[in-house]
Amino acid sequence: MNELSRTSELVVVFTAVGCGLVAGVLFAFSGFVMAGLNRVAPGQAVAAMQGINVTALRPPLMIAVFATGAGAVAVAVIALRSTEGSLRALLLAGAALYLLGGVGVTGAFNVPMNNALDALNPSSADIAQHWQHYLTRWTAWNHVRTAACLTAALSLTLGLTKAA
Repeated sequence: MNELSRTSELVVVFTAVGCGLVAGVLFAFSGFVMAGLNRVAPGQAVAAMQGINVTALRPPLMIAVFATGAGAVAVAVIALRSTEGSLRALLLAGAALYLLGGVGVTGAFNVPMNNALDALNPSSADIAQHWQHYLTRWTAWNHVRTAACLTAALSLTLGLTKAA
C-alpha cells in the first residue's frame, strides 16, 4: 500500500521538517561556528564551547531533537504497518538515518566529547592541545550527524512524494 492516512502524512511532514531543522543547527556548527571559535585563543574557545554545551541542553534545541526523534519512531511504525515497497524503504531510511546518524552519533561521540571538554579548565597550560583534539574529532562527527539528518529529511520528503 502506498498511501498514507492524513494523520500519518502529517507525522511524516513534521518529522521531515524536524530533521531539516536539526540538520540546519548542526550545519551551522560545521559551517562556521567551530571555525569561528577556532579563531580565538584556545582557552576562550573552550570556555565559549562550555557555555554553548550548557545552553544546548535546554529548550528549544532539546524539544526539536527529541520531538523529531519521537516522530522518527512513529514514522518507522507507520512504515512497517501501513506501507510497502519504495515508500516503506524511504520512510524507514529517513527514520533510521535520523535516529542512528543524528541522535545515535550525538550520544555515542559528541556528548562524551562535550562532557570531557566541560571538565577542562580553560586556563590550563595544555588547553591548546585539548582544544585542537576536540575541534578536529567533534567537527568530524558533527559532519556525520549533519549529513544524516539532512539525508533523513530528504528521504522522508521523497517518501511523501511517493505517497501522494
